[in-house]
Amino acid sequence: MTITEVSKKYDLSPDTLRYYERIGLIPPVNRNKSGVRDYTEDDCKWVELSKCLRSAGIPIEALIEYCTLTKEGNKTISARKELLIEQRKELLEKINEMQSTLDRLNYKISRYEEAEVTGILSWD
Repeated sequence: MTITEVSKKYDLSPDTLRYYERIGLIPPVNRNKSGVRDYTEDDCKWVELSKCLRSAGIPIEALIEYCTLTKEGNKTISARKELLIEQRKELLEKINEMQSTLDRLNYKISRYEEAEVTGILSWD
């Protein structure tokens, strides 16, 4: 696949894809005889994983480390697992914080809905 096709498929700009490759977030993409990037299925899996984890707020540095460890082969399986466990822990903390905020917003909205009916709004 060309960079344009991958860009459309994953809703990432070509510049973002080049950046991800340049910083090591995804492995280097092979090029055809004309020098144009030629994304394989494996390359696309890296793009998809990177997009997924970035959208969850996983830091680029952690993803670069994961990619680097993956290139080193099976001797890094435990290190990769630990890295993902740590990122999962941090993501769960963020989810809990967001859930708390959502609960608070829902409470405040319900108080305003009640005030619309009763005409009374107390601060809390």
